[in-house]
Amino acid sequence: MTTELRMLDAAEWDDWYAVLERAFGGVPEADEERKLWQELTEHERFLGAWDGDRCVGTAGAFSFRLSVPGGRVVPAAGVTMVSVAGTHRRRGILTSMMRRQLEDVRSWGEPLAVLTASEPVIYGRFGYGAATFAAHATIDTTRVRLEVPEGPEGVDGIALRVTTPTEALDATEAVYAKLVAGRPGMLERRPGWERLALLDPPGDRAGASPRLCVLAERDGEVVGYAHYAVKPDWSFAGADGSVSVHQLAGLDPVAEAALWRYLCSVDLTARVKVHSRPVDDAWQHLVSDIRRCEPTLREILFVRLVDVGGALAARTYQAPVDVVLEVADAFCPWNEGRWRLTGDGTGASCVRTDDPADLALSVRELGAAYLGGVSLVSLAAAGRVRELRAGALTEASVAFGSPVAPWLPHGF
Repeated sequence: MTTELRMLDAAEWDDWYAVLERAFGGVPEADEERKLWQELTEHERFLGAWDGDRCVGTAGAFSFRLSVPGGRVVPAAGVTMVSVAGTHRRRGILTSMMRRQLEDVRSWGEPLAVLTASEPVIYGRFGYGAATFAAHATIDTTRVRLEVPEGPEGVDGIALRVTTPTEALDATEAVYAKLVAGRPGMLERRPGWERLALLDPPGDRAGASPRLCVLAERDGEVVGYAHYAVKPDWSFAGADGSVSVHQLAGLDPVAEAALWRYLCSVDLTARVKVHSRPVDDAWQHLVSDIRRCEPTLREILFVRLVDVGGALAARTYQAPVDVVLEVADAFCPWNEGRWRLTGDGTGASCVRTDDPADLALSVRELGAAYLGGVSLVSLAAAGRVRELRAGALTEASVAFGSPVAPWLPHGF
């Protein structure tokens, strides 16, 4: 490879970003969106591959903090904006960027790297495992009823108020911040990232309204919110509009139920389109007919353990565990070898050991199981985890689990 890898200079950002846009189809982003990404770029954490004076590859890593089982938020590199120019494929540029990036992440002392993938098949060979999933659905509100808790202690005790995402920003961010520690996979909001929820370029609305925000209030305090848009439509039989739900969060089940009831009863609409929700989201148990909601599932967050010992010690475990893991990691050889993991609901340690291994797996499987949403037993059934001590697989699988499904609330 004759290309040069180097840290992105702020003066090079426009050329660098043009390469990324071209790789993703070449449709220019709205000015407001492009400006936001430019302002969020941490140049010292972004790489460019250069062939002479021409940028031919891009990769970045935002400095995030990710919630893990047990409620801690752990430093994590948010890998993003990865591309290689079509003129320079099959020259090892992607592999070179991925290796350099993981070495950098290690030097920064961050035990995890995470990403969302445009093409999931790409990242397994670099040690990333699909760790969180999201549910999508279209609720047919002409046929589906919602059964919600009513009365003064139920949804009738919730006041709803429609405003704009911008006007409600402080209140919605306060709700979001209270929820981060309670669900693995959520990102603690860093300064500037609150503006991501405000992006609403007219060219991306596909005939829908500007985004609205409905606030759920109890005794004057905001306890939940939803960002949504309405797309009017008509058929021969009458109104046939749809509501698209972009965000929804509640501090308690009643607040969430009140928001779902509101969204499912917007005038002149016949369906609610649910985008990227937790797989254990409560709305699935409020609806009268889940079949009429056409639920689908898709992976969303990929996790990579950059420091096996540090990452496994950073979370807690829902059952006591004492297991020796034989970890394979050819891409980051500092992780290779045996690690003894001991832990419970109060804390954990993970250190090097020469003791016989109980389980054998690669760092990719550890990444998939790390947030508690993917079972080690299911990975073993696929031949990706080997049990070397009888009973160790069940012990570890139960311990790694989470009572709440991990979920990533927004991309990056």
